[in-house]
Amino acid sequence: MSEAGVIHGLGGPAGAGYGRPVDRDRVDTSHGPILYLDDITVSFDGFKALNRLSLTIDRGELRCVIGPNGAGKTTMMDVITGKTRPDAGTAFFGQTFDLTRLPETEIACLGIGRKFQKPTVFENHTVFENLELAMKTDKRVRPTLLARLSPEQRDLIARTLKTIRLEGSEDRRAGSLSHGQKQWLEIGMLLVQEPELILLDEPVAGMTDAETAHTAELILQLEGAHSIVVVEHDMDFVSQIARKVTVLHEGSVLAEGSMPQVQANERVIEVYLGR
Repeated sequence: MSEAGVIHGLGGPAGAGYGRPVDRDRVDTSHGPILYLDDITVSFDGFKALNRLSLTIDRGELRCVIGPNGAGKTTMMDVITGKTRPDAGTAFFGQTFDLTRLPETEIACLGIGRKFQKPTVFENHTVFENLELAMKTDKRVRPTLLARLSPEQRDLIARTLKTIRLEGSEDRRAGSLSHGQKQWLEIGMLLVQEPELILLDEPVAGMTDAETAHTAELILQLEGAHSIVVVEHDMDFVSQIARKVTVLHEGSVLAEGSMPQVQANERVIEVYLGR
């Protein structure tokens, strides 16, 4: 990522100062899930990337989404974050916000954070500065680093450093971190924005076994405080964290349930897990 770039999942107008401009209390889940997708269809040149996909995620839920390549996992996250507009169907964040009608920046400000597979951190800045940049809505590097943090914001960064296992590394240049540590830093860059819903795309791809185990612990630690959707191909990792698993195939839900239920499903075995 270039130094003048924008961090994925971040939004807000330049010069807006600190914090998300949208009140998290406005995300109403009193009568339903935090994320509701119904009959979502997306076509690209006649190919249906999503075919009447329906999915609900409850507040505080940890959901794993698996499926073969081309199943629609990335397109699903693109719809949730406003990157792709569906041809048909509805997508609601809480009871109030129609995600199909909002731009990406507004969706990010509502409290939906997305981490892509490849870590995108500011490698020439320190770990602390990366978290500081992520916290502020003015994403230009120079004005952000010249602004002052409040004591509350410093406390949030300190707590986040501890959560992502980078406490004591705040002065290290991000480019010097291991691959796994960069992944954790990017998760931290989402956490300092205090998102309601976190989307993680293959968070353990390329990690060592030890880093994978630490990432599983991190995600389980976040469960409940955030709603989390994890898209992953590593079945051993999914088995470590899964509460409920959704299997996508050809743009639709093929199966849903606990990991043992999914692993025993004949259709899932046929199209994805293999015999």
